[in-house]
Amino acid sequence: MAGTRAAIRYAKAILDMADSIGVANEVNNDMILIASTIKSNSELNAFIQSPTISVEVKEKALLEVFANSNGVTKGFFHLLFENKRFEILEAIAVAYSNLFDQANGIEVAKVTTAIPMDADLEAKVVAKIASLSDKKVTIKNIVDPAIIGGFILTIGDKQYNASIANRLQVLRKELSN
Repeated sequence: MAGTRAAIRYAKAILDMADSIGVANEVNNDMILIASTIKSNSELNAFIQSPTISVEVKEKALLEVFANSNGVTKGFFHLLFENKRFEILEAIAVAYSNLFDQANGIEVAKVTTAIPMDADLEAKVVAKIASLSDKKVTIKNIVDPAIIGGFILTIGDKQYNASIANRLQVLRKELSN
């Protein structure tokens, strides 16, 4: 838990700095790239988490991997070097993106489907969600074949489950009573 609180503090500080010089959007793009790269690359994640690798080596490697990053992002790597906190880099990147979205009135809607959504269906979902929310909405499609069909829509702390798996479970409970 302490790592999460620290990640949010770092993210707030970076967002304040980036916002004050007008590069918050560019830094957000960097943070999205950092989070997705660490999440999808287990070797990079293990490298960052390793206590046996020095912080100097970690900083140099991250500066090379993310060479096209904004100057604020590179300064952020140096701050993590000074404070020896590279292990929470992914959490900071995710927290930054969440704070950036909140500050700009952007809400992320997670749509879980059995198969990937096509562009037409995604546009319809965005239009429907936009009519229900006053915020700008972006869609994140999560593919989970276990739901069999239908969809699960999650916006903030609200969830609408219209999956076949959920309907079967409800039917199973009704029949067992």
